[in-house]
Amino acid sequence: MDEQAHKVVIVGGGAGGLELAAKLGRKYGPAHVLLVDKDGGHIWKPSLHEVAAGTLDIHREGLSYFMLAKDCGFTFIYGELEAVDRQARLLKLKPVLSDSQDEVFPARSIAYDTLVMAVGSKSNFFGTPGAAEFAIALDSTAEAERFRLRLLHQLVLASRRKAAEPGYKLNIGIVGGGATGVELAAELLEACADASFYGLNDLDPAADIRITLLEGSPRILSALPEKLSTAAQKLLESRGVVVKTSVRVASVAADELTDSEGNRYPADLCVWAAGIEAPAWLSGLGLEFNRNNQLVVDGSLRSTDPSIYALGDCAQAPWIGEDRPLPARAQVAHQQASFLLDTMHERIMGRQPRDRQFQFRDYGSLVSVGHSRGVGNLMGVLSGKSWFVEGLLARLMYMSLHLMHHLAVLGPVRTGTLAIGRLFMKRAAPRVKLH
Repeated sequence: MDEQAHKVVIVGGGAGGLELAAKLGRKYGPAHVLLVDKDGGHIWKPSLHEVAAGTLDIHREGLSYFMLAKDCGFTFIYGELEAVDRQARLLKLKPVLSDSQDEVFPARSIAYDTLVMAVGSKSNFFGTPGAAEFAIALDSTAEAERFRLRLLHQLVLASRRKAAEPGYKLNIGIVGGGATGVELAAELLEACADASFYGLNDLDPAADIRITLLEGSPRILSALPEKLSTAAQKLLESRGVVVKTSVRVASVAADELTDSEGNRYPADLCVWAAGIEAPAWLSGLGLEFNRNNQLVVDGSLRSTDPSIYALGDCAQAPWIGEDRPLPARAQVAHQQASFLLDTMHERIMGRQPRDRQFQFRDYGSLVSVGHSRGVGNLMGVLSGKSWFVEGLLARLMYMSLHLMHHLAVLGPVRTGTLAIGRLFMKRAAPRVKLH
């Protein structure tokens, strides 16, 4: 590698970080663009609820960072960040260990000229007793897979206990009525219904499984228009999901949830989707951060260190024209990645970046409420109006977002080939992954 090349190091291969690495890599090559991630593969984070339900197989849907690096022209470095030496402009990575604790890659130091933090977010338990111990947060593919295996185990047990205990129900509690909680509830309905066709014949999902969604705000999807949240709640309730709003969970136990009023909710399985925060180690970099550990950046997405930028969920960026920061949404990260292309170009070319401000364009929100239904609102950028969509049209639009992400990373030919291949695979594969 040319030691004189200006190195842009991107930490985090989520939606925004990977798109930035892929676009820069195609233009400037592996000597200039490096991506660091603690995982070896990428999956679009909004689809983790499908992995958790077993309706999406990570081993078929995931993309290898090593493959992406070769195809897109960046350097991938497999490892977890341990520390940042800002004065020397060095990243220090932990050693990579195998499942048997053998050292695969040693501890390393990576030099950077420009550092972009794109490490995303994780669930915020807000100090709730028992939440970290008993609840599962869908922060990663590993956690989503852990929930899927727990769910499969509980379904088998429920099928056995039904005969011995008349009236027995498998209770699944979901804490948080945002997009993740709503989408997971809908996905679980379909997954549990389909699981009964694969050997669990004694289980009647409609009668023997109860899914309870608890939300602290007065309505689910509180960050989105009220019409959208009302439609989503009606869809969930019509399919048997118990939706409780204005409920704040005070503690989590192995088999139940307790709210601030002392009410108890049985829960053999609990998923926590009630808020996010950035990784705690970000607060130790010596940069300005907020109470959720997000790095505070200016309108150009630059931190208080002029060599360090941040995008996506790990950044608190100003929302121009609004009196609050930008929301943690995939389309924000996508637009920020595109915005930073010009800035990174100027830094790679050795020029001072021009003073430009990131302007977020809200194209609306879409929420999947099952494989044939969805709800959403689309923002008319030119007219300034908002259109409400639901049903199959909304679901198809939701699916197109995943394809758009692949298009940004893989390009049109690979994306088209992948989409066609997956369509044929679904014809031959079981609806739910049961192994």
